[in-house]
Amino acid sequence: MDLIKRIESPQAEGRRFDFLQPRGEEALVPADSVTWRIFKNPVSMFVGGITAVILELAEPRVRDGVWNHTTFRTDPMGRLRRTGLAAMVTVYGPHSKAENMIAGIRRMHGKISGITAEGFTYNANDEELLNWVQATASFGFMEAYHQLVQPLTEPERDSVYREGSRPAALYGAVGAPGSRAEQQALFDTMRAKLKPTDVIEEFLGLMLRTPVFPLILRPYQHLLVRAAVDILPEDMRNHLQLDRRWSLKGWQRRLIRLSGRLADKIVIKQSPAVHACRRLGLPDNYLYARNR
Repeated sequence: MDLIKRIESPQAEGRRFDFLQPRGEEALVPADSVTWRIFKNPVSMFVGGITAVILELAEPRVRDGVWNHTTFRTDPMGRLRRTGLAAMVTVYGPHSKAENMIAGIRRMHGKISGITAEGFTYNANDEELLNWVQATASFGFMEAYHQLVQPLTEPERDSVYREGSRPAALYGAVGAPGSRAEQQALFDTMRAKLKPTDVIEEFLGLMLRTPVFPLILRPYQHLLVRAAVDILPEDMRNHLQLDRRWSLKGWQRRLIRLSGRLADKIVIKQSPAVHACRRLGLPDNYLYARNR
């Protein structure tokens, strides 16, 4: 149980946001969605979030926007917590508060622009970049859950993309994939624009060194970071030149699956997922009972 709480700690900022109020107000994503089941799991959320960032940093314009205009390098823990909170509010928060938060993020993104070393101009609100960020996030969280917690059916995996369409549109990602087929098509289209970069290695090094977990659990943290690379499609890993040192051994993957499945059964009373259920008058174990 202590291990699961430790994994949840990067998303602890969510406890400062009131997911209980206003009572009865629906979220942007429905409570009976596959997305609500996925986002309650701290193991797959940690892994999937790193996977998403790897793919984002492979796109030069997103890379420069993230690496040059955020605090990832100087305050990785703070950045993780703020990103985790934004994800939780987007999925579990009452829609009025989520919409206000997203509008604020859009205003902030509008101020982020520049020219990459390759000569590409960008603005953080460019639709193509927003579509890519939305697609990588959906892919990362879903794939981590699918591979490391519980396998999802093909219709369930398609549902994850459909369920994200409303918040995606609010973020400005109006062309984000609505199915796995569309996700694969976008990955194929973007592949020529994705570049291997030292920034990805720097980011992964930060995730290994940042004390997300206490010292005694640091080896487990390292396994989760490697898992974020390991769940990428092999052709994408090869394209980004992420070599075999990031691969998991069989016993390591089994250990992460064990912890992921355990996390999927333990009801964390103070989590955004449980508070969102209470807001809607659902029992605390609503999302957990659905997995048994």
